Amino acid sequence: MVLARQSSFAPETRLDMADKTGSPILDARQVAVSFRVEHGHVEAVKDISFQLYPGETIAIVGESGSGKSVTARTVMGLLTKRATISPKTSIAFNGQNILAFSSRARRALRGNRISMIFQEPMSSLNPLYTIGSQIVEAIRVHARMSKAQAEARALDLLRQVQIPEPEARLKQYPHQLSGGQRQRVMIAMALSNDPDVLIADEPTTALDVTVQAQILQLIRNLQQARGMAVVLITHDLTIVRKFSDYVYVMQHGEMREHNTTEALFARPQHPYTKKLLASEPQGSASPLPEQAGPLLTARGVKVSFMMQHGGFFKPDLRELVAVDSLGLTLRRHETLGIVGESGSGKTTFGQSLLRLNEPVAAEILFDGERVDGRTRKQMRPLRARMQIVFQDPFASLNPRMTIGQIIEEGLIVNAIGQSRAERVERVQDALHAAGMPVDILSRFPHEFSGGQRQRIAIARAIALEPEFILLDEPTSALDLSVQAQIIELLRKLQDERGLSYLFISHDLKVVRALCHRVIVMQHGRIVEEGSVSDVLSNPQTDYTRKLVRAAFEIA
Repeated sequence: MVLARQSSFAPETRLDMADKTGSPILDARQVAVSFRVEHGHVEAVKDISFQLYPGETIAIVGESGSGKSVTARTVMGLLTKRATISPKTSIAFNGQNILAFSSRARRALRGNRISMIFQEPMSSLNPLYTIGSQIVEAIRVHARMSKAQAEARALDLLRQVQIPEPEARLKQYPHQLSGGQRQRVMIAMALSNDPDVLIADEPTTALDVTVQAQILQLIRNLQQARGMAVVLITHDLTIVRKFSDYVYVMQHGEMREHNTTEALFARPQHPYTKKLLASEPQGSASPLPEQAGPLLTARGVKVSFMMQHGGFFKPDLRELVAVDSLGLTLRRHETLGIVGESGSGKTTFGQSLLRLNEPVAAEILFDGERVDGRTRKQMRPLRARMQIVFQDPFASLNPRMTIGQIIEEGLIVNAIGQSRAERVERVQDALHAAGMPVDILSRFPHEFSGGQRQRIAIARAIALEPEFILLDEPTSALDLSVQAQIIELLRKLQDERGLSYLFISHDLKVVRALCHRVIVMQHGRIVEEGSVSDVLSNPQTDYTRKLVRAAFEIA
């Protein structure tokens, strides 16, 4: 049965309207946006409506391509020239239809009464200007004050968003700050003129769970202190459940369902909402075979880099120890998780085990053979048996090669397959095993979604029939339902092929669903390790407790 868009699940007005006093600060009705493309028009948003009341948080949820961000940009007046807004659309701010405003009036509203935080702060901050100058500019565009007054206001804002050493940060450039600090700067800029409405578009997607919890708590505290209304755009349902009062669910540009947060999570009505709620990583790893022996063993792995401090004429070289004398044992058919925040050394440690970087010291055995100290040429016979899947498949798939060429390349380099026909058959088998159609060999990476590209990256790895795969954050950039599919695929391939995985992640929910054991890293050291159930249910260190609390509670 196909459900009509204007069903009882998604009427034009909120289901809790009778309980509200006063009028919505933001009332959007029949928002419809289309874009001109090469062969016609694409309807990105189709007649959606929502209401936001002062001081509350509404969440707009859905997967990539559902129209969430286009809806936000329509409110902000930030659509491209290729976009067309339906004449039926109205967006009332404090009772006035802002779509009827002049360009000048919209500019005065934007960043002043309505502000927005974008998903990727590095692309929103100008790399050529200091943090201080960018915040000062945001203040002086809307407020008449001297530069000294604006600088004092900028410093106060950085203190409010709890950036360490705010005086020093004013003089720094965006690249000198961490991801969490850059996001705090974006929040400071968005709050610089005391807006009535803050739109947060996936504000924590690229951040570690602990930083994510800090940023969301910060927004909540500032909201309560200032009485702001917040529109939270996200695909993370844990965040939605903890931080929103009312939820709107979007799919393919249409509103599928909306309700109070409590009612929607307790009694979802639309099949898509039910699917979304069921997409949280579920289950656990299959039990290990009793006789599973070690495949990969490492002892005393140390990786360090020389970092330059001081000026150009008096350089001061210091050793930065990224991985500090670590060890592990990975058994056959086992999935071992490595978790920790950005900068903890997870990826450096994982890549050193495959000899993709050069450890200062290490004893590494793969299937009983020492691999530390081997040259690149000596490592080549082992390359087919140990593979890697990276976090961003678009960056790791050559955009100028077809899917067939990308997967076949590894077979050619490792001299696998007697003929082209045999190699093509292996490529098709790998695509089929990864859940992709086999007739895509002549297509290019940009023609696929993020989840499909990740499946292609997995197909490339398994085409060589490896025994071990390093999975470096393979699901962090994916929507929940796609994430669940990839987890299920990895489980299936492990059961069918007896693969061993080293799974690097900061998402403890995925680790709980996929891994047998877990190692917790901080500052290049292992602070805790054990079975997934033991570590996540009964963490022994303060750091692990903080990670677990941030991942599963976020409150």
